[in-house]
Amino acid sequence: MKILAIGDVFGKAGVACVAEKLRAVRAREGADLTVVNAENCAPGNGMDYRGAKALLDAGADVLTGGNHSLRQSSAFQLMEEHPSVLRPLNFPDAAPGKGWCILPAPQGLRLLVINAQGQIFLDATIDNPFNTVERLLEKLQGQYDFAICDFHAEATSEKAAFAACFDGRISAIWGTHTHVQTADERILPGGTGFLSDLGMTGVEDSIIGTRAEQVVRYYCTHVRTRYEAAEGKALLCGAVFELSPDGGKCLSVRRIRE
Repeated sequence: MKILAIGDVFGKAGVACVAEKLRAVRAREGADLTVVNAENCAPGNGMDYRGAKALLDAGADVLTGGNHSLRQSSAFQLMEEHPSVLRPLNFPDAAPGKGWCILPAPQGLRLLVINAQGQIFLDATIDNPFNTVERLLEKLQGQYDFAICDFHAEATSEKAAFAACFDGRISAIWGTHTHVQTADERILPGGTGFLSDLGMTGVEDSIIGTRAEQVVRYYCTHVRTRYEAAEGKALLCGAVFELSPDGGKCLSVRRIRE
C-alpha cells in the first residue's frame, strides 16, 4: 500500500500546481491514498472553501491542516461536508471539524488518518499532541488496521520525539509547517516511516511562499508589512510511504520534489 503525502499547499500557485500535477504523480507512483496539507491554500493564509475544494477535485483523498486551518470561516462548511477534511486533533473540542478519519484501504483494510499539531515555538495553549494522540489510539482500538499522521509542527526535535513515541504504532509520520523539505527520511526501529518535513507546494523562487524582497526588507528594517504571495514556477513537494499490508510496517520512504 502506497501513501502519497503532499506538503503545505501555499496560495493560488500551490493549488494550481496540485491541480496540474497531482493525478499524474499519483498514477506514476501507484499511490492508493493521497493526503494533502491545505492549511494555507487560501489567498493570504488559511484554508478556504474554494481552494480546499479544488484540491479535492484534483485528486486529494484527505486534506490536513495546521495552525492556520480555522482562519477562513468558509472552510467550516467544507469540514462539515467532507469528513476527510481535517484540522489538528488537539484543537479545542468546540472547534469546527475534527482531527481524524478512517478510510477504506486495499485488501479490505481500514486506514486511520490523524492530523496533530506541535506546541514548541508554535502554540503552547493547545492540548499536548502526544497525550491527545495516545488517547485517540486507545479510543479507536479495534476500529482501524493501520494509522498515518501529519504532524504539523515547528521544531524538528518535537517532530522526531513524536515519531519515536509512536514508532511501531503509527505506520507513517511526516511533518509539515516549515515549508522546507528535509532530507532525513528513514524507517525507525519499530517500523514507522518518518520525514521531518514534506516541504512546500508553491512558488520555488520565494521565502516560504511569499515575495522574497518583502521578507528581506523586514529583517533589515524590522518594519512589518503585509506579505504577498510570490509569483512564478511552482514545485510540488512531498513523499511516498510504502506500507506492508501485513502488519503495517513502512517498507520505504522516498521524497518527491518536482
